[in-house]
Amino acid sequence: MSTVSPLRWAIGGLGLVMIGIGVWRIAAQPAPAEVLVWLAGAVVLHDAILAPLLLALGLLLVRRRDRGLLRGASIVAGSVLLVTLPLLLRPGAPPNPSALPLPYGRNLVIVLGAVAVTAGALLLERRRRARRRERVGSDD
Repeated sequence: MSTVSPLRWAIGGLGLVMIGIGVWRIAAQPAPAEVLVWLAGAVVLHDAILAPLLLALGLLLVRRRDRGLLRGASIVAGSVLLVTLPLLLRPGAPPNPSALPLPYGRNLVIVLGAVAVTAGALLLERRRRARRRERVGSDD
């Protein structure tokens, strides 16, 4: 039997306090059932869609030499999507007119394109350097 360190107890206690604050804030909402439905939807979205997609992506990239670069680009693109999609997919006008003052759909495409172009350029540069090293090594 292992002993539990004081740090682990402190982190566990902090986690319980944060859960309590979350439950208290949900209960204080005018429509707590709607918040719980949203939370359940977020869990389903994560466990049924996002996690399997990321696992499949990981399996596709496991044997690639540049998997770190591709994973990084995927994380950046996924983060941008997760931040912007809720605002873009919300029906009707935003409750705060300053929430979407710009054409976010177009800007999302531009940012995702920039991520893809940057990752592609880095990938091509790495391959070019690898070929140059192979040529220099074979000349010896």
